[in-house]
Amino acid sequence: MQRHRKRTLLGSTVAAAALAAGAGIVTTTAANAENTESEQALAIPAPGGEFATGTTQLHLVDEGRPDVWVPEEDRELMVTMWYPTAETEGATAPYMTAEEGALFGAQLEVPGELLASVETNSVIDAEPLADDGSLPLVVLSPGFSFPRATLTGMAEELASQGYAVAAVGHNYEAPITFPDGRTTECLACVGEDTETSAWNRGKDLSFVLDELTGDDAAWEDAGIVDAEHVAVGGHSIGGAGSHRAMVADERFDAGFNLDGTFFALSHRKLDRPFMMVGGGDDHGSPGQDDTWDCAWHRLDGWKRWISVTGTTHSSMTDFGPLGEQAGLNQDELDGFRSNEISRALVTGFVDTHLRGENAPVLDGPNEAWPELEFHNP
Repeated sequence: MQRHRKRTLLGSTVAAAALAAGAGIVTTTAANAENTESEQALAIPAPGGEFATGTTQLHLVDEGRPDVWVPEEDRELMVTMWYPTAETEGATAPYMTAEEGALFGAQLEVPGELLASVETNSVIDAEPLADDGSLPLVVLSPGFSFPRATLTGMAEELASQGYAVAAVGHNYEAPITFPDGRTTECLACVGEDTETSAWNRGKDLSFVLDELTGDDAAWEDAGIVDAEHVAVGGHSIGGAGSHRAMVADERFDAGFNLDGTFFALSHRKLDRPFMMVGGGDDHGSPGQDDTWDCAWHRLDGWKRWISVTGTTHSSMTDFGPLGEQAGLNQDELDGFRSNEISRALVTGFVDTHLRGENAPVLDGPNEAWPELEFHNP
């Protein structure tokens, strides 16, 4: 287990290095010209669905639940919501705050202003297109030390396809800026207690679902959410936390893990749909990470184990296309292609299990997706 933990955490940094190195190409030229501003802004690829997308921020406090990292405080989270809208005019949301960019950039050795300046596609506080409880909900959890912003492309794609999406910022597990101006750091990164983090994320994800559903929802537009059709998933430890949430909370109808070791893996069987998508480093085939083999055999419902040839740990996040734009993608696979694949797999998965639609990308090997390998150990 220790070996897989170190490889997973290091994998996050190595995959992010593609962005870091590429960013260096962009900013070094500017520095030589004594110009501190990059001439080329990075951008999240536009979503491919029929709807424009809106976004807003929620600050949630789980009163009476001590934070595992700072026990004298109640657990608090920041959540970014995305949803379909008819509005196409207005300012689009910043990728992350300057403070978040500075802290996360220091971790990756990337200029913080480069991260904060990434362009997105969703209009701030736009009016949701629906208010009749018709939108299935997808709850997302980012990787260890990764801000929730790193799943923006996935979230915008889902929203453009008619889903409500909630990306969770887990306090003290990544840089997070709160409405009162505070920016907290990744205290969990000091000890790398991944077991506690995965277990705690399961609780965070259920709490977020509490706050987005029911008669006393925390979001004024929560009426758009169809509480009977909910999926949960994430990258790296966010995928492990999503599995924990599904085992403990039957309100989650389906879940997925994008290249995350199953820390704090429950011994209980899971009889609802679950998808495992692996990169080539640790999860390209059975036997590389024993937690994946164990998790697979504890899945009793619809399941898929898919690896994506030519990718690494963070290729399924925004690092794929951002690294490609920055000038140096260290993956064998083109960063825009990995982005296309991740969006197709996740939207296909939720379309299948929340809407009952057919998604050929999940059926098995086919010519349209030659990078995908299907495993059934």
